[in-house]
This record gives sequence, structure tokens and C-alpha cells, in this order.
Amino acid sequence: MSRTAALPPHAFTLEEAAAAGVNARAVQRLAADGRLERLGRGLYQRPETAGHDTDLYAAATRAPDATLCLMSALAHHALVDAIPGRIDLALPRGTRRPAVVGTVRWHMFDAATFTLGRTTTPVAGTAATVGLYSAERSIVDAFRLRGEIGYETGIEALRTWLRRRGSSSAALLSIARTLPRAQGPLREALSYLT
Repeated sequence: MSRTAALPPHAFTLEEAAAAGVNARAVQRLAADGRLERLGRGLYQRPETAGHDTDLYAAATRAPDATLCLMSALAHHALVDAIPGRIDLALPRGTRRPAVVGTVRWHMFDAATFTLGRTTTPVAGTAATVGLYSAERSIVDAFRLRGEIGYETGIEALRTWLRRRGSSSAALLSIARTLPRAQGPLREALSYLT
């Protein structure tokens, strides 16, 4: 069996390669020969498995608490039509931002409310997962941080969300009560749209 056959079929770390029986030196040789692509420090993939979001994979691997937020979360939940040019990821305030090359934009959220509305989702083409804020939390954050992403983004997301079956203003306002600067603008938008 060839060494590349033993490697995971998705993007992988040197630790995952070692678990598959391929040491770091062999992985580096395979990369030098062009049989593996180096995505970043300690991150590799087979060329034939390329196609997943390598920047998101690298960020999720380097920062296990990384959570899709703002435009990235709104797009994931199909609440905005825009395709984000960057990956918005949140970390708890006080956490070190990992050095990740690419299109990642880090945001520091209050550690006391960081897990509010947080779940995980798989990173396509890998065995990794990344945090993801719920649609409700993402809408509230869009209003809370409207200076960063634009006021109209929150309105668009809210309008789309309100058209969905099962959406309730109470769920949004419950989250907004725990996040500063969100409740007033959200109430105003809800009164205008409903």
C-alpha cells in the first residue's frame, strides 16, 4: 500500500497523518514531490481532493472555538444574497487570533455571551467542524454590529427570516436582550417590517 493511500481522503494535519501511520518527514517528502499540497503550517491535502474551503479548514484547525458569524453565518443560513468575500469568524475576547493566511476576518466577541446560539457544522471535504451561530443569533449580531456590516444587511436578513415558517419575533428579542446595542434597532426594524 502506498503512503498516500494510508492518508485521510480529506484535508489533514500532521497528527492525523501520524495516526494513519505516515510520519511528518514522509508527508513533507510527498509534498515536495507534488503528491500532496501544503495548505499551511502542518496542514496538507491530496491534490485530487481539493475543492473544500482550505481557509476555513485551516482556521477551524488552528482555533477550535472559531465560529462562523456575521456575513458568513447569514450566508450559510441563506438569509442574505451576498456572497461574502471573506470568512467572518468569532473567537471569545481574550483568545489569541491564530495566524491564518487567506480570507479569514477575525472578530472578538464577549466571552460571557460567546456560546449563545452556537452550534457546529462540518467543514466540507474534511473531518473538521467549525462553530456556527444560529440564524437568530446571526440576525441579532447583524443589528448589534451594523456599523461593521451595514444596517441594510440586518434588514435584509430579518425580512428573509420573517418570511420563513416558524420564525418568531420573540426568539430574536430573547437573544437581543442578552447582547448589548441590539435590542433597540431590532425592535425598530421589527415594528417597521411586521
